[in-house]
Amino acid sequence: MRTIVGAYAISPAATAWNEAGEKALYDGLKALPGVRGLEVPFTGKLHRHDETWLFANIDKRWDFVVTLIPGTMGTLQQDKAFGLASDDAAGRKAAIDFARQALEAVGRLNAAAGRNAVIAVEVQSAPTQGAAGGKGSAAAFADSLAEIAGWDWQSARIVIEHCDAFRPGHPPTKGFLTLDNELQAIAKANRSAKQPIGVSINWGRSVLETYRTETAIEHIKKARNAGALSGLMFSGASGAKTPYGAWEDSHMPQAPAPGIANAAEGSLLTEAEIKASLAAAGPKLDFVGAKIAVRPVDAPVATRLGLIGDLMKLIDRTAT
Repeated sequence: MRTIVGAYAISPAATAWNEAGEKALYDGLKALPGVRGLEVPFTGKLHRHDETWLFANIDKRWDFVVTLIPGTMGTLQQDKAFGLASDDAAGRKAAIDFARQALEAVGRLNAAAGRNAVIAVEVQSAPTQGAAGGKGSAAAFADSLAEIAGWDWQSARIVIEHCDAFRPGHPPTKGFLTLDNELQAIAKANRSAKQPIGVSINWGRSVLETYRTETAIEHIKKARNAGALSGLMFSGASGAKTPYGAWEDSHMPQAPAPGIANAAEGSLLTEAEIKASLAAAGPKLDFVGAKIAVRPVDAPVATRLGLIGDLMKLIDRTAT
């Protein structure tokens, strides 16, 4: 199975620009069997440090998924009302303006690839519920989705990247709308959308919502039954005290498995969970992806490539 790789999560240049390390990572990904393309972060540009460098170093055969989550979370630190689901008019407008910036970035990336290489744009149902100044609703989200889905995304599909929903008494990581709310918003917005809006499920983020591995399968099935499941991303999670933290959205790698040299002890993302998730999702997905981080943060590029390569092996062998 060909996989979309969240390369920004595994990058050696996550905190400071390291051109040599980033070049080694991209060269390694180009040589790694099964890489379909990259999930790239949008923060106002498509690379943390140098968008021009990104365009010069992509494989033009790659497909891309653009995610707005890094820019969304960064803005929420300054503006609690920011988000496409915000009931605050100014906060919702700011998020729509941010989405329009992403639209322009999609055009730049497609131009660099020489074709419509962006297959999906992941948006989120921010703001964080329960936060001071943060309140959102399915109705507001539907209005935002209907507006942005009317734009020309050059064949890319708008996809809701489900993050952990706010639950009273449960410490949120993202704390956005529930999947039910998101599906309600999609159903309403799809009445006027140029192409159907979908949902992507990130295994680790669904588990973080309830601290139950079963939640990931439940979310996959719910989105599929609604006819909205578009993507499935594999990130791990753990309740144990590990270098990746307990119940943190740290993109923990996969658990150890037979024939796999690179893994993270304590991860709940086992081979059995990957297999069950792919079976629940079915064959009609726009993309399947792998997004993991590495500890320690100064790990060599070879370790990073080994971890992502072994997760891709697990995805491939459980999908068949």
